[in-house]
Amino acid sequence: MRNFVVTIDGKSYSVGVEEVGDNSESVSIAPKTIEAPKPAQKAAVSANGEKVLSPFPGLIKNILVADGATVKKDQPVMVLEAMKMDNEITAPCDGKITINVVKGANVETNAVLAVIG
Repeated sequence: MRNFVVTIDGKSYSVGVEEVGDNSESVSIAPKTIEAPKPAQKAAVSANGEKVLSPFPGLIKNILVADGATVKKDQPVMVLEAMKMDNEITAPCDGKITINVVKGANVETNAVLAVIG
């Protein structure tokens, strides 16, 4: 049995292929979906404050500040990985930050990552 990971339309599947030798029997392969971490949202986003939006789709690789911490304008608050590159997401203003994502979450463009109020 040989194992392969096959990606189709952005979804990865782990498949096992059995070697059958010289006979011409067909081999049935049942794909197994590899689940990525689900985006987890915290409680409702505050209506007041400046939103920190995702500039593009990616994976939250690291959160650099604690929820409720005071941050300064242009301070890195998290790392977003996209296309194998780490991108620092910075605070757009001074204030207290409320984080709305968790490490390992997949986010889309314009997802609210945090709110600074």
